[in-house]
Amino acid sequence: MNASMLSYILLSCVLLSVQAQKCQVNEIIRYTNHLLNESPLSCPCSETAASPCSCLPIPEPGHELACFVDGTGYMLEKNLASNGVLRMLNRSFQTQLDRNLCESLARGQKCQYNTKGNVRTFLNEILKTYRAIKK
Repeated sequence: MNASMLSYILLSCVLLSVQAQKCQVNEIIRYTNHLLNESPLSCPCSETAASPCSCLPIPEPGHELACFVDGTGYMLEKNLASNGVLRMLNRSFQTQLDRNLCESLARGQKCQYNTKGNVRTFLNEILKTYRAIKK
C-alpha cells in the first residue's frame, strides 16, 4: 500500500467520523432502540387507524430526514410512543434537516417515499439508516 492510498483511507475515516458526529448517530440509535423496546406491536399498517398500526413513510434514498421528521411528528401528534423520547428524536431530525448536518440523508426538504409501514417498520428504517452511517 502506498502513501497516497493510506492518506486517502485516513481521510475517508475522518470524514465518516465527522459525518457520524454531525448526524448524532449514537443518540438517534439509542432513542430509536428505546422506542422499539417500548412498542412491541408489529401489526400491518392501517391508513384509518390512529394506533401503532398507523402507516408511516418509508423514505426513498436521500429523503430520509424529511420522512423521519414527518413520521415522528405524526407519532407525536397521535401519541403513538413515549412523548419525551419521541420529541427528542423528532427535534434531532428537524435540526439535522434545517442545518444540513447530515447531507446524504437530506437531498430535499420534502418527504419522498414509495411505501409505507407500521411504527415498528418505520423505527427499524431509522435504525438501519443510522447504523449504516456508523459503520
